[in-house]
Amino acid sequence: MVDVMMGTGKGFFPLGSDIMEMARTKVHRKKRQVAILIIWMLLWEAGSESIQYSVLEESERGTFVANLTKDLGLGRGELAARGARVVFKGNRQHLQLDPQTHDLLLNEKLDREELCGSTEPCVLPFQVLLENPLQFFQAALRLRDINDHAPEFLENEILLKISESSHPGTAFPLKIAQDLDVGSNTVQNYTISTNSHFHLFTRNHSDGRRYPELVLDKVLDREEQSELRLTLTALDGGSPPRTGTSQVVIVVLDINDNAPEFAQLLYKVQIPENSPIGSHVITVTARDLDAGTHGELSYSFFQSSNQVMQAFEINAVTGEIRLKKLLDYEEIQSYRMEIEASDGGGLSGKCTIAIEVMDVNDNTPELTMSVFTSDIPENTPDTVVAIFGISDPDSGENGKMMCSIQDHLPFLLKLSVENFYTLVTERPLDRETQAEYNITITVTDLGTPRLKTQHNLTVTVSDVNDNAPAFSQSSYTLRVRENNSPALHIGSVSATDRDAGANAQVTYSLLLPPHDPHLPLASLVSINADNGQLFALRALDYEALQAFEFGVRAADRGSPALSSQALVRVLVVDANDNAPFVLYPLQNGSAPCTELVPRAAEAGYLVTKVVAVDGDSGQNAWLSYQLLKATEPGLFGVWAHNGEVRTARLLSERDAVKHRLLVLVKDNGEPPLSASVTLHVLLVDGFSQPYLPLPDVAAAEARADPLTVYLVIALASVSSLFLVSVLVFVAVRLCRRSRAASGGGCSVSEGQFAGHLVDVSGTGTLSHSYQYEVCLRGGSGTGEFKFLKPIIPNFVGEGADRGTEENSHFRNHFGFS
Repeated sequence: MVDVMMGTGKGFFPLGSDIMEMARTKVHRKKRQVAILIIWMLLWEAGSESIQYSVLEESERGTFVANLTKDLGLGRGELAARGARVVFKGNRQHLQLDPQTHDLLLNEKLDREELCGSTEPCVLPFQVLLENPLQFFQAALRLRDINDHAPEFLENEILLKISESSHPGTAFPLKIAQDLDVGSNTVQNYTISTNSHFHLFTRNHSDGRRYPELVLDKVLDREEQSELRLTLTALDGGSPPRTGTSQVVIVVLDINDNAPEFAQLLYKVQIPENSPIGSHVITVTARDLDAGTHGELSYSFFQSSNQVMQAFEINAVTGEIRLKKLLDYEEIQSYRMEIEASDGGGLSGKCTIAIEVMDVNDNTPELTMSVFTSDIPENTPDTVVAIFGISDPDSGENGKMMCSIQDHLPFLLKLSVENFYTLVTERPLDRETQAEYNITITVTDLGTPRLKTQHNLTVTVSDVNDNAPAFSQSSYTLRVRENNSPALHIGSVSATDRDAGANAQVTYSLLLPPHDPHLPLASLVSINADNGQLFALRALDYEALQAFEFGVRAADRGSPALSSQALVRVLVVDANDNAPFVLYPLQNGSAPCTELVPRAAEAGYLVTKVVAVDGDSGQNAWLSYQLLKATEPGLFGVWAHNGEVRTARLLSERDAVKHRLLVLVKDNGEPPLSASVTLHVLLVDGFSQPYLPLPDVAAAEARADPLTVYLVIALASVSSLFLVSVLVFVAVRLCRRSRAASGGGCSVSEGQFAGHLVDVSGTGTLSHSYQYEVCLRGGSGTGEFKFLKPIIPNFVGEGADRGTEENSHFRNHFGFS
């Protein structure tokens, strides 16, 4: 080869080998571009998440769609540097990249109806390809519909033949208008021109379209008017709405009393998508009982869409339907059409044909099981469950297969050799979590549509004793009413074992509590070893034992045996089996205590307080007090809740001196228990006397002890002298102190009052509010006086005789000697 170089004054221009080198460089670059294109075609369906843009149809060329640099997260100028291109399927360039800004612009006006027809939404997928380095982004352009098409009737004139015998209310379907727009921009309503015979009713069909029907309002009279012309208007939902019109010509016929009838109202047909043009689809037949022209039938499509009219044709005489064009399953999977048979008299009948387009992939995959193990021990890893092979007689994509099982199962499919799989456990199985697995092996081919075969396996997990019994509660609290009958069922404990068979059989036993090892548990309760029922062996006494605790052990019968424990607490519920017990005043068989009350006491004066207790608890120990009997009813009252005995009114000279009160103490149990106490109350004029007279019940004691009588006389004398002068009063005080020191009586001031009579808790002992307490008892041979807070009584001109009478009265009733 000879290289020829031409001088240019600034260098040389290659004409020989240099030209060949440049040609080889261009060829290499084209090869690289072809390789990139092939790689892109292989990865067409892959990629990252799709980016979708939206634009109105019929937008002008150059309309801005998106800023790709921003949307793809690239740097400024990176699209130009990396050789960015926009690629659509079918080599259509609907979009372009601005060479300066690299914004995504419309390359041409886009017609949604041309590109997508009635499909909604209308989405055009495309790829953004970056060559250096190779990278692609999947995106889509959605065309939004505008109201650029008006409704259009296929026929400018609709002919209706209506018999004059038709009754009002009869509906006559009209042919619909077609609108290439979708959504609200398609046909939404129909109207009819004003007339006296008909009104229009728009019916919503199951396919979403609206169908007009002409409803007869007034009977037609052919002799009066043989033909009517009305204008049918279709309106879409655009803004402003577009309209289309068609003339409805109504020919009034004489009576034709038999309309054509099809053998079936619905015909269903399946046809392969690869059927050739002219293939027979179905033949529909109808019959008319009329004769002559009224019985001659003609067949036609009724209210059919453009898709039906383009794909099928019908023989008007025979009713035979054939293909007009090739069917495409991926484009339309089914057709639905209505056929009308009309006789010569203007009557018609209708039927519906549903045509299903069948895809061609006629062999399903097959599965052959070689090995299968249905029972697998738990806690065993990497166990082989099954070995099987798969096959498909089809070829190409229809013969390629993929195999899978359900998600979230502890099993794995492993490809052993070509089309042979092994099903193994992914991890050790736990029978207690799931004892049985239903595994569905699905084999799917890659044809269109994809066919699959499913094979179901049931795998059972056998048990191992790996679970101890578990109680339903960690502790149980049982309540038993005291005085129960022996062998009483007081409750149950329950434990379950998640294992199976002998590993799940539970036996129960009792355990002594560690904090009370000396509890006589064997004499208190027993347990049924099989069902956990607990029984009280003897009657329980709340006052002796309020509660006790013990343990229960539940053990299974596995090997080795596993067990668990639970705590049982038994609470003895109190029963009302203890009557109230009166603490004060004492009722021990000795003479009852006598309470002294001054006649000057006002209403509500505290006489004494009955104090009682109850060995029970709760409401069984709530006590109430009631005055059952009194010498003079209405003079004294008992407070129901604290047992205080108070005067109910002012005392008078007419009231008796001695009073006997019977007080009932009752608890709140069911049935209630009670006790009673007797009180003696003595009304006195005052407490100035150092010794007060005793009641009759102490007369015998007074006679038995002469010293007591002398003391009473001395006290009465001192009291009389006290009325005369303060000196006598001082002498009486000195005498009483002298008597107290010699044991003749007891005098306790407020600060020296006996502790057992002081109420510090409000629960029944005497309180500081007591003014006096004089308790004289028989049987001891001595008298006992208790002065809590002596006061100087008011005397209103009482003489010595009165004092003598009082002294005599006390001697008669208390028996001092």
